[in-house]
Amino acid sequence: MRRNLFLRGLSFVSILLLVVFYFRFSLAQPPQNQPKAFMDGSGPGWRTLGEQDFAGVNGYDDTWSWKDGLLTCTGKPIGVMRSRQMFTNFEYVVEWRHLRSAGNSGTFVWVPEEALKDLKPDVLPKWGIEVQMLDHGYKEQYEKSSGKKGDWFTTNGDIFAVGNSKLKPFPPLSPNGSRSFPRKNLSKGFGEWNHYYVRAINGEVRLWVNGEEVSGGNGAEPRTGYLCLESEGSPIEFKNIRIRELP
Repeated sequence: MRRNLFLRGLSFVSILLLVVFYFRFSLAQPPQNQPKAFMDGSGPGWRTLGEQDFAGVNGYDDTWSWKDGLLTCTGKPIGVMRSRQMFTNFEYVVEWRHLRSAGNSGTFVWVPEEALKDLKPDVLPKWGIEVQMLDHGYKEQYEKSSGKKGDWFTTNGDIFAVGNSKLKPFPPLSPNGSRSFPRKNLSKGFGEWNHYYVRAINGEVRLWVNGEEVSGGNGAEPRTGYLCLESEGSPIEFKNIRIRELP
């Protein structure tokens, strides 16, 4: 009888040890195939921004064109198109692709009215926070044409204050400290669609590129204004532009 009780106790202890070992081993392993934080602009409060939600600023009649939800920009002249509404706190998604190597574009947040008034063609606003959209071929083109090293920018989602606007960029930083460089290189090359999710709240802006957070900054001034899309010399397409306003 005592022998049977001893064997039962030994079996129980063995099973308990195996269970403890299993859970300790499982927790020690890195998670596999975890889903990325991919914000697609769906859910309560989100709405699409289409042709009726934007206004021209300093482009030609054919600089920006809409067809079946696709927005195409010729890249000429240099300039911007703005949202009709100003925004303060919001989430914003946009898909974009360059149609030519070395393409240059971007989206601006918190651009004040004074930055766009009487803005002439081939001039960019002197205010706003830019979330850059550069093709990977831009660095090679810049270095060949300028003879300078292209180490002050990246092609994977820099964020920086333009002109009179203010921002404290998150590290890693550009050599002069003015830009938030992305922590990862996730942008796709020309001809391929990229997905940007931008969150702008109380003067803080953060960017997710193709599902992962990469760059940002805080302390922005001003922190209310228009959204702008940029025309800067090369053709680009945009689609699935959506926004959700926040308190």
